[in-house]
Amino acid sequence: MQRHILYASSPGSRALVERAEELIASARFRPYKAEGRTLAGMIEGDGHAPAFLKRTTTPSWVRGLIERIRGSRASRSLRGAGILAARGIPHPATLAALDAIQWGAIRASYLASEYLADADTLSRFALGPGGIKGRDVRRRKRISDAVARAVRRLHDSGIYTRDLQETNVMVRDDGAGGYQVYFVDLEDFRRARTVSWRRRMLNLVHLDRSIGRFLCRAARLDFLYAYLGARPGRAEARRRVAEILSLKAKVARRARRRSGTIASEAAGVRSDAEIARGGSRAESARN
Repeated sequence: MQRHILYASSPGSRALVERAEELIASARFRPYKAEGRTLAGMIEGDGHAPAFLKRTTTPSWVRGLIERIRGSRASRSLRGAGILAARGIPHPATLAALDAIQWGAIRASYLASEYLADADTLSRFALGPGGIKGRDVRRRKRISDAVARAVRRLHDSGIYTRDLQETNVMVRDDGAGGYQVYFVDLEDFRRARTVSWRRRMLNLVHLDRSIGRFLCRAARLDFLYAYLGARPGRAEARRRVAEILSLKAKVARRARRRSGTIASEAAGVRSDAEIARGGSRAESARN
């Protein structure tokens, strides 16, 4: 399997990403996310500062070939980091990126980036261990306002993302009584001359769907008003909320349809497997 270095900020970072599989298998790797084809976590220092290491594999040669054409997760993250850096939007610095290629197709993609010490995903940072920090309503509102302003700045800079989930927003104390907001999982960031209101709403809806489990309706309305910069008049507020609720319903319907399709496909695979097993048993009985 060929290893193609896409980027390395230093010789040490290059060595780190080239040894990614060895490091992932070591005791120094602390996994934070293991979902489907993605494994991500912190790798403790071995002559270098702690880094965040992410590996994404492809399920088949065909899919790997498509990834080679459209760009791997690592290459798209590099592009997203460049988009954010050009506008001064806070994000983890990229240390190194590598694609593993076999028979012309990408089989795995590796990204090493800055480890954000003392930062956490929006919900965990806001709620704290056991949800105890979430009881401080004023603190939670200050965090919500900081995130709303960061998203507004992102959009005003001509940038949007196709996956604005609360797990893709990290927050930490800035040491001056405020909060620093970072955007992570950079492969879905895009640049536009002007971010339309519909694209802005889509980002807000996707974020709202993920933060709804720990923010009440009033707090989510406060988030919207902080994003807008001020609470609009009653008629304008109703119009904005109605637009968002309508779009939210459409997104939810699409999500249900996708879930149904995936479930149907999974059921079809199980049925095929059962038929195959039944055929094998019948054949064995005949023999």
